[in-house]
Amino acid sequence: MKTGDLVRVTRASIGMPKGSLALVEAKLKHIGGTPSVLWQIYLLQTGRRLAMLNRDLEVLNASR
Repeated sequence: MKTGDLVRVTRASIGMPKGSLALVEAKLKHIGGTPSVLWQIYLLQTGRRLAMLNRDLEVLNASR
């Protein structure tokens, strides 16, 4: 996963249903000792910016 990828959210949270589409904006933090990475995403339906873990996102169309 990298900046510019189109992703689908695989875990629902308040104000964001499962299956929401988003664009990856930035890599915020690599969580040491685990394969988890925190990403800033832009939700297409609402225009909100959120931070989500890579395990909660599914890449649909990877940018080159």
